[in-house]
Amino acid sequence: MESYAIFAEIYDELMDNIPYKEWVSYLTGLLKERGVTKGLVCELGCGTGTATELLLKSGYDMIGIDNSEEMLAVARDKQYDRMVSEESGDQILYLHQDMREFELYGTVDAFVSICDSMNYMLRYDDLVKVFKCVNNYLEKDGLFVFDLKTKHYFKDVLGDGTIAENREDCSFIWENAYDENSCINQYYLTMYIEEEDEKYGRYEEIHQQKAYDLEEIQKAIEEAGMVFECAYDAFTKELANKDSERIYIVAREGFQENKKYI
Repeated sequence: MESYAIFAEIYDELMDNIPYKEWVSYLTGLLKERGVTKGLVCELGCGTGTATELLLKSGYDMIGIDNSEEMLAVARDKQYDRMVSEESGDQILYLHQDMREFELYGTVDAFVSICDSMNYMLRYDDLVKVFKCVNNYLEKDGLFVFDLKTKHYFKDVLGDGTIAENREDCSFIWENAYDENSCINQYYLTMYIEEEDEKYGRYEEIHQQKAYDLEEIQKAIEEAGMVFECAYDAFTKELANKDSERIYIVAREGFQENKKYI
């Protein structure tokens, strides 16, 4: 089954432990201190649009890109509810596209990507493709800020552990298996979702994420023609280190004479 097909239905409920407001506050802080205080921002891997909505409230015009139509359907429902409740409001442009080959109508002031969307790029070449697309659609000196889970997190923190939760209308079992040779972590997700007549349906999905060394990330950024600026230990201004579980990368648009919209 395609990743996030059924998971989209319960994603927000099971991710309610993520402090999205704090994460977006940190993200907008990185943008604003580098001069991106307003303008058009595109979120890659926007999912159900929780962070996208918060970025909109922070004063940015937003585009959201995701490869899961099911996740985008939830995001569009949130937007509809907001616009109905406010009787107006700015509209987010949601696009169902692959991050490795997306197309926009013009340039943007910044790209952002959080919740480890970049870890879903399982090959180095895929990362380069994403970064090339980003560079192509960034305004001059525009920013790309994104996060990544680290090898330390997958190997030493998550390990091969199993996470299970039982909620009022759903439950899940999340089994992890990290391969140190490929640096790929497989998530085996089993969900039980309440349906009609108080019966529960059983669904299974497999997710994969890859861990990259910081040197690989920097190389991919530069190969794509962008400029690597820095890597932070998540939610701090300290440089990323061997104990970092999540890191934030800041990169800038790199000038290319033959740059054009794909």
